[in-house]
Amino acid sequence: MPLYKTLHPNSQTHVKIWKISESFSELEQDIELTEDSQYRVEHMKSDIHRRGFLSVRHLLKAFNYTDEDLYYDEFGKPHLKDGKFISITHSFIFSAVIISESSVGIDIEKQREKIQLISKKFIDYEFQYLDKDSDELVCKLTVIWCIKESLYKQFATPGLSFKQHTLVIPFNLHDEQTVSWIDYKGTKKRYTANFFEFEGFTCAYVLPE
Repeated sequence: MPLYKTLHPNSQTHVKIWKISESFSELEQDIELTEDSQYRVEHMKSDIHRRGFLSVRHLLKAFNYTDEDLYYDEFGKPHLKDGKFISITHSFIFSAVIISESSVGIDIEKQREKIQLISKKFIDYEFQYLDKDSDELVCKLTVIWCIKESLYKQFATPGLSFKQHTLVIPFNLHDEQTVSWIDYKGTKKRYTANFFEFEGFTCAYVLPE
């Protein structure tokens, strides 16, 4: 069971990360899928997406939930039937789930040079403190992307723009924490953003303050 990492940011919030090393047939074992989930996974064309989907169900099991306990609203945001808050992410060989008593968001991304090519699509304010010549640029851009994606998942409101409506306060990679904001149509929310790096990937999750 490749449960890669478990984190406890506070007494009400727990994070579990899975490293996907199993085959699809191995991941099919010891979990039960709803009819809807079975249909979804059967119609996924990518093997890594299919295995990612199943790995998330194993993470749910590690939290003592089943696939039946999970549902999605009209905006695609996941929910748990017992009222606790959940956020889900998957990137290549890693997946993660965060569950909390408060609304949360999580994201994992692979660190890749090409993020520099799309940075103008999701960054505005942050360019003021980023050093484009720094060896840390790709890592910092990936952190910012993960934080903003986590904010987007937490807020789950159509029309929210990464570039226009989210802010990530200056940070150092070794701090593994910063402050982030959503400023959208008169609503301002402040979040603690935690992040860390592992095996060429970045994970971030946000907690409302």
